[in-house]
Amino acid sequence: MNFISTNNLKWASTVLILTGILLTNLNNYPINIFIHGLGAIGWTVAGLITKDRALMTNFGLQIPIFALGYFYWFI
Repeated sequence: MNFISTNNLKWASTVLILTGILLTNLNNYPINIFIHGLGAIGWTVAGLITKDRALMTNFGLQIPIFALGYFYWFI
């Protein structure tokens, strides 16, 4: 049983990414990287579900970049 449809996952991830971009523009660090990172994870999962390699490449490669931001914030 699916708890969330792929379409809903994509829309929720889009909202998270746009919120992360807004928070970046408002200089709200580090919450911006956490919110945007969740959106990137959501889009990566959507890419895995739909077997869309372009989505997996675009958003999957953002995850290590956000990981650097998490690491920098935690040290």
